Amino acid sequence: MKDILIIHTGGTISMLENKETGEITTTGKHPLTDAQYFYQTYANINEIFEYDLPSPQITPKHMLGLAKRIKDVISSYDGIVVTHGTDTLEETAYFLNLVLETDKPVILTGAMRSSNEIGSDGLYNLISSIRVAVEDEASYKGVLVVMNDEIHTAGNVTKTSTNNVATFQSPQFGPIGIITKDSIIFHHTVISRYTHSVESISKNVFLLKAYAGMDQPIIHALHQANPDGLVIEGLGQGNLPKEAIIPLQKILDDQIPVVLVSRCYQGIVQPTYGYEGGGRQLKEMGVIFTNGLTGPKARIKLLIALEKTKDFSLLKRIFEKEL
Repeated sequence: MKDILIIHTGGTISMLENKETGEITTTGKHPLTDAQYFYQTYANINEIFEYDLPSPQITPKHMLGLAKRIKDVISSYDGIVVTHGTDTLEETAYFLNLVLETDKPVILTGAMRSSNEIGSDGLYNLISSIRVAVEDEASYKGVLVVMNDEIHTAGNVTKTSTNNVATFQSPQFGPIGIITKDSIIFHHTVISRYTHSVESISKNVFLLKAYAGMDQPIIHALHQANPDGLVIEGLGQGNLPKEAIIPLQKILDDQIPVVLVSRCYQGIVQPTYGYEGGGRQLKEMGVIFTNGLTGPKARIKLLIALEKTKDFSLLKRIFEKEL
């Protein structure tokens, strides 16, 4: 049997429901620790507890610490499974996908229902993740997310519902594979993958969602906070209200990179519209367009990219050519 390491970081998968109040919170002992007999038939399992944090408390520095832990131990294992809270799971998965230089399977999973709730999905998702991690075809695909009988790539997956167990989806692309009772079936593959190994996360990048009536004060306020970079979720194909142009130009004049994504959950930004505030004007100003990332993932990518370079042409290439 293959050797798999489970790294626990916290989240609902590690929590219990208070049956009197309905509150879901952390517990002194991980509820899945005593369930090893369910999944030890699939692999030789070791477990470590890296963090015990609800995922809203996970920061990019925690993600970097997790990446370093995986780098330290992965030579001793055939694959890694990380349990994680679902709120920021997609950001951690994408962070790891960008910084880990390994062909071995690294799987993230979690739960939408705590271990003692009716319909709890934590143990099942963990078993499914182990099954994927020992599958030979799971190699060379980067970091994967396994939830609810589906396998998703870190670049495409996102949380789509606040409470549905089928919350993790890959809009426009779909899952890369599925899990049945007997088989792990991959029906898509990863065409290319780019990694950017970093030793620190030291930059400050803001994320702003555009909205009807957005004007200058909000962007001026962000500028005054001296960010190292800014990601904007623009409207439609990548447009902004015209009032945003003047303060945005000042940010760019200060050599602060601005990355544009769409607030739509499908499609990519393009310099299509030529009116004031349209994508064509933004592109000509020097705003960097992304290749289909969500706002949170573009922020993660910019945090990592800025550790490597501040050159706008290199940043442009990283965002427009790499996913």
